[in-house]
Order: sequence, then C-alpha cells, then structure tokens
Amino acid sequence: MDEAICITFDDIAQANEAFFAERANVVAKNAVTAQGVRAVAKVPEQAALSTGTFDIEVKQGERTDQKRSGRCWMFASLNTFRIHTMKKYNLKNFEFSQAYPLFWDKLEKANWFFENIIDTADEPRDGRLVQFLLTDPVGDGGQWDMFKALVKKYGVVPKEAMPETASSSNTGDLDGYLTRYLRKCASELRDAHEAGASVDDLRGQKKAYMENVQSLLVTCLGQPPATFDVRLRDKDDNLVLSGTYTPQEFYADAVGVNLDDYVSLISAPTADKPFGRTYTVARLGNVVEAGGVRYLNLTPAELKAAAIAQLKDDLPVWFGCDVDQSYVRNDGIMDLRALDIDGLFGFDIVAGFDKAARLDYGESLMTHAMVLEGVNFDAAGKSTLWKVENSWGKDHAKDGFDSLTDEWFDEYVYQVVVDKKYLMPEQREAFDTLEPIQLEPWDPMGALA
Repeated sequence: MDEAICITFDDIAQANEAFFAERANVVAKNAVTAQGVRAVAKVPEQAALSTGTFDIEVKQGERTDQKRSGRCWMFASLNTFRIHTMKKYNLKNFEFSQAYPLFWDKLEKANWFFENIIDTADEPRDGRLVQFLLTDPVGDGGQWDMFKALVKKYGVVPKEAMPETASSSNTGDLDGYLTRYLRKCASELRDAHEAGASVDDLRGQKKAYMENVQSLLVTCLGQPPATFDVRLRDKDDNLVLSGTYTPQEFYADAVGVNLDDYVSLISAPTADKPFGRTYTVARLGNVVEAGGVRYLNLTPAELKAAAIAQLKDDLPVWFGCDVDQSYVRNDGIMDLRALDIDGLFGFDIVAGFDKAARLDYGESLMTHAMVLEGVNFDAAGKSTLWKVENSWGKDHAKDGFDSLTDEWFDEYVYQVVVDKKYLMPEQREAFDTLEPIQLEPWDPMGALA
C-alpha cells in the first residue's frame, strides 16, 4: 500500500510533536476545551462595536420570538408589514399572527410537493432530482416571494385571532410526522404511476392525501379563522379600529401595501450568475397558482443603496443572510473581525475563501431572514454599521437587536426586499422585462431562510 494515501503513525507523531512544541497551541487547547471555540476566538474590541444608536433608524413595536421554529422569513415579513398598521392607527405595539401563515404554508407546500412528485413520476427514484424533492418537502423555511403568495391568497390576522400553539412554537414533531406522511404518499403515487394510473387518477389520490394533511395541521395548529373581531386602541387609548373582518379584508384595511410593488434582490458573484440579470429557481415555491420566485442579481453596493433609500422613508427592509458566519451571538454583532478563528488555530480557515467560492463549494448560503431597521455612516457618507431586528425575543443580544458591519454585509447578505420605486430605472426595467434564467433546484440561491 502506498503510504502517501494513508495516515501513518509517523505522520501522527510528527503532527503531535509540532503542535506541542508551540506554546500558543497549548494555551489555545486549554482555553478551547474549557470554553469553546467562539468564546476564545472573540475579539472584545470588535464585539463592542454593536451599538444602539444609529444615524437613520426605524422604530416599531416590541421584539418578536419565533422560538423553536424556522419561521424567520414569516416573522421578518410580518415585522416589515406591521409598521404600516402601527402608523395608520397610531399604535404603541402590534403583532400579526405567525401561526396563521404557518398553517397555510404547510398546506400549500404539501400540495406543491405532490404536484412535483406527479410531475417527476418518470424520473428515477434514486436520481438527484427526486431525492432532492424528498429531502425536506415541508420544512419551516421560505423566501419572500413565497410569503407574498400566501398573503395574496389568505391575508393576515392579528396575533390574538390565531395565537401560538405548542406545535407552532416548536415545529419539530409537526414537521417530522408530516414529512413522513408525505414521503409515504409519494411512494404510493409513484407505485400507482408504475401500475398505469393516469395523471387524473394520481390527482384523485392527492385530494384524499390533502384532506389528511389539513386534518393534521388543524390538530397541531388549530383552525385558521375565516372571520374574526378586531379591537385596536391607539397610544392614547382611543378605540381606532373595531369590526369583523376576513383575513383578506384585514390586510387590505390594516396594511394596504401593494405586494407586487416589492421585489427581491440577490447578490451572488458566481460565474454562472451575471449581475443585472433576473433568475428563478426550478421547483421552488409553495402556492402552485402563484408560480415560483423571481430575483434580480445586483452587487452588494446596489443592495445597500436600495435598502438605505427605503430606510430613509422610515420603512424597514426584509433581508436574508448566512447568519452564523463571523457572528458573536451574545453580543449581537456580525463582523468579519469579531472572531479571530485563524489566529486561534494558527492557519487559514476563514481567510482566502471568497464569496463566490463559498457559494460554489457549499460553505455559505442564506440561512436566516431578519429586518434592517437602521444604518450608520462615516464622515464621507458611506454606510458602516446596520441595525438588525431579529426574531429571537427581547432577551437576545441588545433588547432583541443585532448589528452587522458594512463589510459583513458584502460577504454574507444574499437578499433584500424593497419597494421597486427605490431601484434605479434600469434596475426596474431589468426586473420587469428580462426573462429569468432558471437555476437548478439545489442552487444556493434557492436556500430557504
């Protein structure tokens, strides 16, 4: 056997000797084994950059908490809506129900999954496409366009109209058993197809499956209200809204934002995604009749310019990022220099791996959605630090807020959603008129926050 392809005991002894010959390695070992990597690698001076004071700042309500669920994209979306309701009625605080869109998203994702299984019935079961579809058919994550589809179809309700349940606050069992059922149904649909069933026959089976899915969701989340009563009092305790609404009527009256005015911008510098072009992701969505997603790929500087323009109008900005990168969670700071990982271990782990390569090699993608609510500038007017409203409760970081540096934005922010009036004319034209390039279902830009 060629020793070059094996780990030899000489190799192990040599590496051990080199490691323990360095005092810094021994100190690092003792510290990390006792305290953990991030606690030891934290650079206090950089972590201290997290601040509560910003040059431009949107103020709105109390912090929300997604608890043990992956609903960040819903929380972020609703946290961008509620400012319109709070301004309209002069409210001190307001919160939409997050269990309400969760119910409809699970139902629509199940239908989306079944339609994809029927559509790929002739694909090999062990092929990449079908295996991808089976991997996480009804997970909690999502994208802005998927949320827009839910609101356009089902509207929104106040939190008290459909409060949290044990299964919305901790979705593990709900997701696990629903996923198991969907996979079981997928096997039955494919078996029926092999036995000669027509597409109409398969959709007949799907209808029965969907009744069971809805039953499971009602059991776990409760029945979504078809109508509900509303009583809102303003900061001065005046009754400013009362009546009975459907969820669609409530959205029209209490929010009133034209959802089609809001567009999704991404920033992916990979060779297969030229800037200035529009993109979609194959088989990514939830509401079948609404279609999938649509993005315009721009540089980080262009994403920042659009976000700043919207913040200047006192409106928050939905954004998606790879939250865990260079993140000191307890201090609430996302900063490329907040953790000295390479200094701790003594060789390059973080350095030398640029944004495009991280996307191409599976190191980074969008994992979390939050809300931009402020920004600081230097003397030259360049953005330096951004205020972030998270959805991890008021006890997280600084009263539930994080900060991210401008350099971190460049590297790890992948998506922002803004009113298209904040785009440059050529950007609006590109979004509206260019035929989207279709990306593969497993492309990193298809990641669900």
